[in-house]
Amino acid sequence: MVSYVRAVRVGVLILPEHPWPVAAQKWARAEDLGFDHVWTYDHIAWRDLRDSTWFAAVPTLAAASTVTSTIRLGTLVASPSFRHPVPFARELLTLDDISGGRLTVGIGAGAQGWDATVLGQEPWDGRERQARFAEFVDLLDRLLVDREVDVTGRYWSAHGARTYPGCVQQPRVPFAIAATGPRSMRVAAEHASTWVTNGDRSYAGPPLAAERGAAVVARQLRRFEQACEDAGRDPATVDRLVLTGPRLDGGLQSADHFRHVVDAYASVGITDLVVHWPRPEPPYEGDEAILDEIAPRR
Repeated sequence: MVSYVRAVRVGVLILPEHPWPVAAQKWARAEDLGFDHVWTYDHIAWRDLRDSTWFAAVPTLAAASTVTSTIRLGTLVASPSFRHPVPFARELLTLDDISGGRLTVGIGAGAQGWDATVLGQEPWDGRERQARFAEFVDLLDRLLVDREVDVTGRYWSAHGARTYPGCVQQPRVPFAIAATGPRSMRVAAEHASTWVTNGDRSYAGPPLAAERGAAVVARQLRRFEQACEDAGRDPATVDRLVLTGPRLDGGLQSADHFRHVVDAYASVGITDLVVHWPRPEPPYEGDEAILDEIAPRR
């Protein structure tokens, strides 16, 4: 068993690509192994798997909540690209109820790609995407806290929206907000229980080794802490989650390598680390057996 720094909570992300009899075993196993949280992507279609099996995040999480009982569940991340805050709030309220208050909703601004155009709209430029994101998160927050909401916004509106009976978790389900730029960091500083990064989004090389990845994240974290201070919020009240993957090495080659990665991120103040469930082929190719070696509980 790996004796890594337990100050860092460890989670896994399972792509929504498996028929439920197969997926159910993975979600249940994540809990049995003692991981702290388990996530899935929220996309209409995703990268090279666009023409492969791909299931929706919300029903996947609803099903996952029935084969688990203690582990936290969530999206990493949902975005405004194809969602509206009013129906999404209703779905989140329902997921929070079904899971018994174990839901965390990860939210991000989205990016270019199929999600950005699948509804027939022109892709938003970066400025509009960030503006929509800020308004989306603000309205979603209000919808999950207030029982009746009337808002006419520039991009998102709610007229006579009702949110009964309210969330199991009070005042609402926690938000894990992906933020690496100034505007999204301001949104996270105002609304997030957890700040999320997967590294430098402009970086296009191979995944960065532990020390280099941690250095990138440390610089981002300093900017986020400043955003919190500017918003009048204590940065220590916000958890800090790193999602490894294309930009940041997850350390799944060996148990020792994983311990090294966790220690590197712990040293810069990260509270949570998420790795992808290994797949038999790219992306995230690897051996599932590594999960037994790095599991908090065997």
